[in-house]
Order: sequence, then structure tokens, then C-alpha cells
Amino acid sequence: MYRLIFYIWHKLPKIFLIPFLPLSLVFFVIITIRKFLFTKILSRYTASSKIIIIGNIVVGGSGKTPFTIWLSNYLSSRKKNIAIVSSGYGSASKEATIITPQSKANRVGDEAIVLQQNTSANIVTSNNRIKSTMHIDNKDFDYIIHDDGLQHYKMNRNYEFIISKINKYHNNFLLPCGPFREPKFFHSDKKYIYSNCYDNELPGFYVKISRIRNGQNQDTFFLDDKRFTNCYLLTAIADSRDLINDLKKNNIKIESLIYPDHYQFSIDDIPLTNKPILVTEKDFAKLKEYKFENIYIIEQSVLPNDKLIKMVEELI
Repeated sequence: MYRLIFYIWHKLPKIFLIPFLPLSLVFFVIITIRKFLFTKILSRYTASSKIIIIGNIVVGGSGKTPFTIWLSNYLSSRKKNIAIVSSGYGSASKEATIITPQSKANRVGDEAIVLQQNTSANIVTSNNRIKSTMHIDNKDFDYIIHDDGLQHYKMNRNYEFIISKINKYHNNFLLPCGPFREPKFFHSDKKYIYSNCYDNELPGFYVKISRIRNGQNQDTFFLDDKRFTNCYLLTAIADSRDLINDLKKNNIKIESLIYPDHYQFSIDDIPLTNKPILVTEKDFAKLKEYKFENIYIIEQSVLPNDKLIKMVEELI
């Protein structure tokens, strides 16, 4: 279903979207009233720690979690004590749970596992962001970062980083006519950073594949290793298009097996093959238990530009 929706939004001529425009207008009225109530009228939860929200205004992947990892590690390198609240999407945990190396993706969510493995921050997750924040707010954290949660206006925030992409969206309509959760003017231009930014014109970063790691013996390889000339890509992320393009640019021939975001893999989803099976770190959090020796993890690095570094330095 999600593939059909993305096809309608991004491939069909816009004339086919006209019947949905009245619904988008109704949606705009609802979200405008909702934001006004939570930001101007109703009481909001205010944490004792400084709250950083990392979010986006578009359905689909934008690079929130890689940026959250980079930001947490950058602040930690500046001697700041960091906690991260994960959305817990796909989690079975109703109570606030601190993530440990023993935590399971089907209990706490795949993104929480990735955050725990790639940062030194304290990670907490549940099905309620305020509950998660209250669970750790009595501890001495300089910043509590929320991976996602931009539209969670019940919570006050000190800083917002809104992840977007330069010239990426040809459909700028609100849901359901398009992929936008909110219009861009809901937020100041100064809060936007761009996840496909290869220069220093705007604050942003880009994500680069740094190496490939075997999921069992942890051996690492570069992309030009001949064993990866012909591979499977098994993934369940919000938008795999950029990842597929990056692999193809590196002359890797792939057969893609694409599932919906946060999909819980079963052993039957893994192809029986001697070829390498490439997965993201988020995917491997749900595939690790099957112990296939030919599953390889795509490791990625965030490369920020000077304007983004300046933005972060201003909040320290």
C-alpha cells in the first residue's frame, strides 16, 4: 500500500490529485487549530533539561536518525551529558524503558537499538514521549534529544532541527493530497537543515556509505571489494531510493527486496542465496537473531557543513 501511495504522490501528474484537495484543506484547518491550541492556549509539559526536537514535515525518510546520532556524539564530544528519547515505533513497550545492549528490537523498536549502538547517550523509549522524558528528567542531563516528535506540541522545546531536502519534493501538497504533514511556513526558515547538502550554501549535511561490516564476525570491507559486485539489498526503511542510488553509483549490482518502514522481518523474508545480503543498521537490529553469515551491514557517516556546525555551536 505504501508503494502505491508514494507512486500517486510522486509519479502521477498533479491533475490526478485534484479530487483530494478538499481533504487537504480540511487537514490544514485541523492542524492549524491543533497547533494554536497547544502552543497558545493549553498547558504544555516543560522539562528541567533542555529539549532538542529533531523532526521533519514530510512523510518518509529524511535522515532524522543519522543526524540524531551525529548530534548526540558531537555534543558528547563537547562534554555534554546527553539522553535521547526514541519514538518507539514498532515497540511493544508501554512503559518508559532504558535501552541496553540486551534490548530487543521487537520490544523497544529498531531505531532505539541503532541509537544505543552508535552513541554514548542514555536512550529511553515508550509509546508516550512525555512519559519517556519524565522518566529521565530527574537525572543531570544537559540536553534531551527527541528523535522525531516535531508535531508533538504537548511538549515545550528549546531547540528544533527540521530535516528537509533541497529541491526534492515536486509535490508540496498537504496530506492526503501530498506527503506534507505541515506547511513549511509553520516553522522559521532558521530551523531547517538539509540532508542532501553537498556545499556550504545552506546549513546541512549528507550521508555517505563508509564501509560494509559482516553481521556475524564483524569483519569490515570497503565498497569496492569484489565480493559485493552482485548483491541483494534487504531493507525496511522509509525511503530506500537514495541508498539504492548510492550503491549503484559504486557499481554494485543489486536485487532489491523492499519492505515497509519498521517491518518486522521473519526468517522467511531472508533470501536463500550465497550472494551477500546488504542491510542497514536499522534492518540488522531485527535480523541479527537469525545469524546468517552472508548478511552485511551498510555503515554510513554523516558529513556536516560549516553552517550546520555553527548552528550547533550556537546552542551549546
